[in-house]
Amino acid sequence: MNARTADKVATVVICLFAGIIVLVLLGLLGFILFRGLSHISWDFLTSAPETIKAGGGIGPQLFNSLFLLVLTMIITIPLGLGAGIYMSQYAKPGKVTNSIRLVVEVLSSFPSIVVGLFGLLVFVNIMGIGFSLFSGALALTVFNLPLMVRITEQAMAGVPREQKEASLALGLSRWKTITSVMLPIAMPAIITGTILAAGRVFGEAAALLFTAGMSSPRLDFTDWNPISPFSPLNPFRPAETLAVHIWKINSEGLAPDAGEIAAGASAVLVLTVLLFNFGARWFGRFMHRKFTATR
Repeated sequence: MNARTADKVATVVICLFAGIIVLVLLGLLGFILFRGLSHISWDFLTSAPETIKAGGGIGPQLFNSLFLLVLTMIITIPLGLGAGIYMSQYAKPGKVTNSIRLVVEVLSSFPSIVVGLFGLLVFVNIMGIGFSLFSGALALTVFNLPLMVRITEQAMAGVPREQKEASLALGLSRWKTITSVMLPIAMPAIITGTILAAGRVFGEAAALLFTAGMSSPRLDFTDWNPISPFSPLNPFRPAETLAVHIWKINSEGLAPDAGEIAAGASAVLVLTVLLFNFGARWFGRFMHRKFTATR
């Protein structure tokens, strides 16, 4: 077999595997959306779930997921940015830096159920926070922090070396160079990665079973006092998220329309994650074009 024939065969095999993956993905998405889209309505998205009666919704679970996402990113973004900037600009090459990178890589490969058990031991029991949104946010920070560190470090490393050296040559300090020159250039990649990381947080379930809990109090959306036990803004209350609700409905749902509720909730979850991914790509291209136009 000559080189040209081998190249054609390899190209066909690669395209075949890629096509199979795309077909499997489209089939999975089509199945979920086909089963669930017909059950989605405004009442379904805003009403509370029912335990044994038909007609429940996912309103509190959807709000809990969004609120948990905000809490998690408030903790994750500053820590991830700081660690990524340190690793890319301040950490000196050596055994310590390599060990930190190894720890970050190992942590990123941990199953989410292990992170959940760690959160149950440390945040729920030892720290005494209990099953709450805050415990879930801390566990998801542990789960998502390695990705945020890698995104920031790679984005900062992708800044042209000439621009950094020119800034330092003009007399700017290292920190001023990072904040005024390097971060604006790396920001499109950082924002894109952050939105993609947020999509992972929104769809996570295993880590939240042991930290945020599998139940939620009846929320009073007229009570915005963050220390009230029934306030939706209380971060120390138990909170069943949308992904956990889907698992719970499928495993122990007693309502006669439990299957329809689970299908509709799954479609909402898939659409939301797709929205995060497409939004991240669009926003990343927009920021890149904006930065390119201003250079």
